[in-house]
Amino acid sequence: MEDLSLHILDIAENSINAGASLIMIKIIEDIKANLLLVEISDNGRGMDKKMYEHACDPFYTTRTTRKVGLGIPLLAQAARECMGDIKISTEEGKGSTITATFQYNHIDRKPLGDMEKTMIVLIVSNPHIDFMLEHRRNNDTYVLDTAVIKKELDGVPINNPEVIKIIKDDISTWLNQADNMIE
Repeated sequence: MEDLSLHILDIAENSINAGASLIMIKIIEDIKANLLLVEISDNGRGMDKKMYEHACDPFYTTRTTRKVGLGIPLLAQAARECMGDIKISTEEGKGSTITATFQYNHIDRKPLGDMEKTMIVLIVSNPHIDFMLEHRRNNDTYVLDTAVIKKELDGVPINNPEVIKIIKDDISTWLNQADNMIE
């Protein structure tokens, strides 16, 4: 995968397949501490003991459509290549949390990528699921919470093209401001 947003999309799709109704994505860019943290949490089925033990094994998957499961193993590899690591917390019936850390300035760290598109794909394709994105860069924080947006929409579908444009523009504005803060 070319960037971290694709890893996030893949892990979020695992959460969807696990029956999650809430998926929380947290991105923390702490430049002073030289840390990038990516965390995806859900309230899905969680992993049983066997799934947990094999979560980082690319030749283990519960999917019947292919014989390899690359989502978590590739994210783990990407993190470890950058002096980071991966942590998996899970409880059957309660959900899972995947946390990957990266040395922020490591030469091999993949770029964050297009979080705007990742979030739009998730929201448009899964309007019945609530997504929460928290993106912190140093002392600035952006939060997108589709549960709050849905309440404000008063029955208008969240995947309505006009609503999606507003969400897309909001994420884009944050990302552009955040990028300007680094430079």
